Amino acid sequence: MKIVELDIKLPYEKRGKILSKILSEVRGKIKDIHFLPPTSKGISEIRMEVAEENVQKLLEDIKKIVRDGKISFKVLSEA
Repeated sequence: MKIVELDIKLPYEKRGKILSKILSEVRGKIKDIHFLPPTSKGISEIRMEVAEENVQKLLEDIKKIVRDGKISFKVLSEA
């Protein structure tokens, strides 16, 4: 099991709709989540730590959901 930090940047007006779909994918696996305020350009940032076995599949699924935003990730630990 790996703990991965996902950094998701997406438009503020679409945040609720997209976030509900993402949470349905990772429900029960979230260790920590932070919502940062939107920038002056209207981009909202969400950072979440997720415990996941198959990180590549998780990233593929989230990239399909977040089309208008950007996703970056970093593996924090492997257990």
